Amino acid sequence: MRNKKFSVLAMLLVAMTLVFVSIATAKAPVLRMATTTSTDNTGLLDYLKPILLKDTGIDIQWVAVGTGKALEYGRNGDVDVVLTHSPSQEDAFMKEDAGVNRRKVMYNDFVLIGPADDPAGVKGMPVTKALAAIAEKQKPLVSRADKSGTHTAELKLLKAAGVKDFDKAKWYVQTGQGMLKTINIADEQNGYALADRGTFIKYEAGLKGKKGLVIVCEGDEELLNKYSVIAVNPKKHTGIKYDLAMKYIEWITSPKVQKDIADYKIEGKAIFVPNADK
Repeated sequence: MRNKKFSVLAMLLVAMTLVFVSIATAKAPVLRMATTTSTDNTGLLDYLKPILLKDTGIDIQWVAVGTGKALEYGRNGDVDVVLTHSPSQEDAFMKEDAGVNRRKVMYNDFVLIGPADDPAGVKGMPVTKALAAIAEKQKPLVSRADKSGTHTAELKLLKAAGVKDFDKAKWYVQTGQGMLKTINIADEQNGYALADRGTFIKYEAGLKGKKGLVIVCEGDEELLNKYSVIAVNPKKHTGIKYDLAMKYIEWITSPKVQKDIADYKIEGKAIFVPNADK
């Protein structure tokens, strides 16, 4: 009788072990996202990834590129959701019915950065006047030149500053790179660059006390940098995981995760301000 009970107990333990193993080894559904280099460079996505898995059971894979490229991935149906920061490009994306359920997520701002000795003498100027002065004095202005949200903002500011034919000028350096690499190139060339504040803080933290670029212009209304999340339209492509995209959108705009975003800091400095409810 004892042996029989032992056998039943052993079978139950084995069965429970198999259940736990199957749960542990079961693959979480994977959401595919295209986003900007700024959300990646700042470490925000790596910070949010385990929180997403814990809260929803959804895993996420992302490609970090300029906003223009990220939206192109969405248009092609290569991803399920996009997280970007170029309102004008996003407007076009929505008008094409390439995306649905656009929601605000967060914002920070752009800053104009440059050498500490400020060879163009622009520190504290309104950003458009600063760009005009850099162009007039032909000091290096290092651009991502990648159709990203930052690049789009830069082009708009240069136009407002009345700077023309800059793309042919020697002082206008086009990197075709992401934000952090572009900042480092600007540093190497003792030049200026427009950057999102979050990535600049990441760059600044990496200096570890060494000399580097500093903020020379900030706070202008035109420097506001807004991020939105958009689901790719499932009617345009087969294979889009629209249910996961919608769960992600509801999750990242929820009060709980908005607080998580607000709590994310580098060197004690907040990187993004949540604004899903505004």
